[in-house]
Amino acid sequence: MTASGANTTNRTSSTITLTVNGRGHTLDLDHRTTLLDALRERLDLTGTKKGCDHGQCGACTVLLDGRRINACLTLAVAAEGAAVTTIEGLADGDRLHPVQEAFLTHDALQCGYCTPGQICSAVAVLAEAADGWPSVVTEDLTADTVTLDAAEIRERMSGNLCRCGAYVNIVAAVSEVAGDRP
Repeated sequence: MTASGANTTNRTSSTITLTVNGRGHTLDLDHRTTLLDALRERLDLTGTKKGCDHGQCGACTVLLDGRRINACLTLAVAAEGAAVTTIEGLADGDRLHPVQEAFLTHDALQCGYCTPGQICSAVAVLAEAADGWPSVVTEDLTADTVTLDAAEIRERMSGNLCRCGAYVNIVAAVSEVAGDRP
C-alpha cells in the first residue's frame, strides 16, 4: 500500500488449471510462462521439444482442443479450460497411436528431435482433412473431405521442419494412416 492507500501489488502470476492428456494440473504460473515451458518445466512432459522458440520450426507442436498449435507461442494462461494433448497423451496405454506406429514402420525419423511435433501435427492434419478443411493445394474446394495425397500432406506438414530431412518417410507415414479415406 502507498501513503494514499492505493494497492500497488502487481499480480504477475495466477493459479490456473491445465488439462493435459486428460488430467488436471493446478499450477501457480507467471503470466508470461509459455505453454511449452509449463509442460516441460512444471509438468515434466519433455516429449514436446523447444526448437527455435519463435514458432518457426514446429518442434513444440501440441494439440489444443484437437487443433495444432505452437506451444512456444501460446501462453499457458490462455490454455486454461482447453484440452491439451502432447505426444505423451496420444498413445492408449501401451498401444501407440496409429500415427506413432506409422512413423516407426516408415522410419519417419532420424535424430527424433522434431518427431513429437511432427506426430502431433500429423494427427491434426488427418482430422483437418477428414473435416474437409482445404489447404492452398486442395483442388476441389466443395468436397466434404480432402484426399491426402503427397502434395496435400507436404503442404499441411510444412510448418514442421526436420533438420535431418526425413520428409519422404514422414509423407509415407501420414499417407499410410490416411489410407484410402477420401
